[in-house]
Amino acid sequence: MRKKLSVRTIIKYLTLILASIVAVFPLLWIILSAFKGPGEINQYPTNILPKQWTFDNFRYVLSELNFGNYIVNSLVIALATTFVAVTISALAAYGVVRFFPRVGKALTRLLITTYMFPPILLAIPYSVIIGALGLVNTRIGLIIVYLSFSVPYAVWLLVGFFETVPLGIEEAARIDGANKLQVFIQVVLPIVAPGIVATAIYTFINAWNEFLYSLILINSTEKMTIAVALRALENQEILDWGQMMAASSLVVLPSVIFFVFIQNKISSGLAEGATK
Repeated sequence: MRKKLSVRTIIKYLTLILASIVAVFPLLWIILSAFKGPGEINQYPTNILPKQWTFDNFRYVLSELNFGNYIVNSLVIALATTFVAVTISALAAYGVVRFFPRVGKALTRLLITTYMFPPILLAIPYSVIIGALGLVNTRIGLIIVYLSFSVPYAVWLLVGFFETVPLGIEEAARIDGANKLQVFIQVVLPIVAPGIVATAIYTFINAWNEFLYSLILINSTEKMTIAVALRALENQEILDWGQMMAASSLVVLPSVIFFVFIQNKISSGLAEGATK
């Protein structure tokens, strides 16, 4: 019996290791290719490790192509969108569950149906509205557009997490002297921390990778986002694959770093609010 279990365990671990390699290999290949010298990708496309390690591709992309500024623009927009969307959606979802359960659920289901329509259908209305508000070519205008897509889905997603919070825990906290805001922040939020983290990851990655509205609403090169800049680099007459891989690495790594930084919060706080 022990042999059978050990063999099964080994097979499971080998399967997970193989799946991890398959999932990580494209990202690893992009990063390693960014360190290859000029023409090495074309001459030796199957080589994984560079023959001559160099930072010239990153140096050229950051200094000559100004990708550092584009990364800052995308980070500001994505982080602002994530913070505002999570704050609004958490308050809205809690209000739906505790104060307006029937009307709120029907409203969130109605809002989520907007995702059936492709974003291109709203390009002209959004352009007209943002233009009328005088927010064309501004980060605030782009953040508002991103919030209109992120908040409805985030509210719908968080409603399910807030429904798992026992009402008795909140009542016990109220008996101990906590007000409604303290109950929400110190008791409820730690319990639904996994849902908050999942919502934050979804919102950040969507805002970071969004291309269409960033292309339409941002006209200045100084305020261009990283997704548009990468597309512009791809459309050059002579494409340098080393520079392309370096730029792609700069696009992918912030999302990976953000996920690694925040994923530890998924399991923490599941019962933290109940014990305080």
